Amino acid sequence: MRISKSPLAIGFPLLLGACATAVPGVYTEQKAGFANVAGQITPAIGKRAVFAQTQAENEALSREVHGMVHRRTISADTAVQVALLNNKGLQASYANVGLSAAEAWQQATPENPVVSIGLLGIGAPELGAYRAVEGLIRTNILDATTRKQRMAIADASFRQAQLSAVNDTLTLANQTRQAWINAVAAFETVGYLTRAKATSDAGSELALRLGETGALNKAGQAREQAFNAELAGQLARARLDAAKAKEQLTRLMGLWGAEVDFYVPDALPALPGSVGHVTDIEAKALQNRVDLRVAKLGLEAQAWAFGLTDQTRIVSDLEIVAGFEAEREVEDGETETVTTPQVEVEFAIPVYDSGKARMRTAELSYLQAANVLAERAVNVRSEARGAETAYHASYQIARHYRDVLVPLRTTAEEEGLLSYNGMITNTFELLTDVREKLSAELEAANAKREFYMAQADLTAAIYGGGAGSAGAGGEGVSLAAGGGAGH
Repeated sequence: MRISKSPLAIGFPLLLGACATAVPGVYTEQKAGFANVAGQITPAIGKRAVFAQTQAENEALSREVHGMVHRRTISADTAVQVALLNNKGLQASYANVGLSAAEAWQQATPENPVVSIGLLGIGAPELGAYRAVEGLIRTNILDATTRKQRMAIADASFRQAQLSAVNDTLTLANQTRQAWINAVAAFETVGYLTRAKATSDAGSELALRLGETGALNKAGQAREQAFNAELAGQLARARLDAAKAKEQLTRLMGLWGAEVDFYVPDALPALPGSVGHVTDIEAKALQNRVDLRVAKLGLEAQAWAFGLTDQTRIVSDLEIVAGFEAEREVEDGETETVTTPQVEVEFAIPVYDSGKARMRTAELSYLQAANVLAERAVNVRSEARGAETAYHASYQIARHYRDVLVPLRTTAEEEGLLSYNGMITNTFELLTDVREKLSAELEAANAKREFYMAQADLTAAIYGGGAGSAGAGGEGVSLAAGGGAGH
């Protein structure tokens, strides 16, 4: 059988495929894109991120986490680091980076040609087994001509997935730090209410004894006992809130089983001596906010998508089909084979769909992405200014409670004790002074908690991951573990 002309016909589609761009190695790495993710996390929050893909890697992380938390009193920094190593939702976000890389890899790979072979006249006895052979190779021309645009879109999505993973990491870090603050503050509240309850118990017992002697009427007894009962309910609620706050922290750190046997400090650290101003906070936020960079990449992807739609506006599917037909004929008892090459071009005629609707969709998608980016930039500026205002205002409020209110209540208690010793003040007046001092200390503790929460929000406003962007760690004072065995 002679098919001498067929190599030329078959080779033309293969030549188109040979023009394909080589697949960049950044898409084919085992942990594609993760090095870039990890490289952006450490400068922002000073913590290490790990993407575990094998059982050995997961076991190593489990041992490391066990050593950090098991029966230990953990600091906020430790809690954040454990969350970054152990939270499985974060690992899923890192896996999404790999999926995006695989998609870019797929777009960089040429579409496989389709080969078809047909036999005609099967079973014809005078021709042996068949009458003719037909072979075709089908190649999509637009796949080669639009590959640059499709790769650009896929690459933008790949970079966007990396930034999204960075933002997810910052969000988890911020949530974990704030959960630690909430948990510690909750146990600090329990401590103050426990002391207040002890004082209330003494007052209630005294009221009962005085009532038995007739020195205190029933109304006075009821007031003391009602206060004691209310305080008992508040203490029970505070203990429940503390348990829930610690469980929230446990959940963010991804702990279960024996690993939940850890402690947090009894109280938040003391306020710092001073806090400095953050210069050019809006500029820093615009430069560093990860969610803003994600929006920029979204606009870039829409620009490439618009160009691709414009290129394929009229002809959205263009294929070339090349091959041969070898036909055998019998004449005067001799068999002769005639080989005929063939080339076909297939495309859809834009009779009904002229591409205008797709172009309109692409235009509006680009306009939408541009407006999302503009809105995000405005919001980032506002969030940065608001976070700095809240940071400094909460510090001043906390200092006011610490330096003004608590000392005044302490002085009132001390003077009341002197008056009581001098038999000038009665016992209930002294107990009232003690309660008011404990109340002032509780308010000071709440103000201190608000300051540390604002501190975490400030860094989130600069790097991303806060309530406005969906985390980051604290800037300035480090929240170290306080004294006591913890809870």
